[in-house]
Amino acid sequence: MKTIKYCCRNERHGSKTVYKTLKNEFPDLKQKKKSCLGSCKMCHKQCFVKIGKQNMLCAHTPDELYAELKKLIQEGKKPKKSKSKSKERELLPV
Repeated sequence: MKTIKYCCRNERHGSKTVYKTLKNEFPDLKQKKKSCLGSCKMCHKQCFVKIGKQNMLCAHTPDELYAELKKLIQEGKKPKKSKSKSKERELLPV
């Protein structure tokens, strides 16, 4: 899996707990915190992370985000771009 990037401004939605939990559970996983990822519209609405350079994974709660990230990590696959407008999980190209 590519690097998972977290926006520090998104911590109020719970991304900090996701970062810490994944860091403890998968210490070899590449994760970075950035002061801003430039996705302000998404950042103000819900939890999200950027995977690699082109994909974003969004969820309404930190628990949902963690579950989706864990699933992707365990599958060991690059996330696919999704065109679905699911409220539970969205992968958005940047």
